Amino acid sequence: MLATVQKWGDSQGLQLPRDVLADVGIQVGDQVTVAAQGGLIVIAPSRYKRGKYRLKDFVARIPDNSHPLEVNWGVAEGKETW
Repeated sequence: MLATVQKWGDSQGLQLPRDVLADVGIQVGDQVTVAAQGGLIVIAPSRYKRGKYRLKDFVARIPDNSHPLEVNWGVAEGKETW
């Protein structure tokens, strides 16, 4: 199969046929890893799975004796209030 690299805004893009994506288990919206290996471009499904982590689980790992310091960001630059 031949494909053409096309300009999309300030980037370049390549359209991948649905059956090729289906063969490797990639769906629209999935993240992929892109790498150059030995003069080839390798596109593979990402190992990261959306929804794998929950904020609640991370917050539960914060030690009870953790007391973050307040940071002085300086004077207001616009309409924000401190």
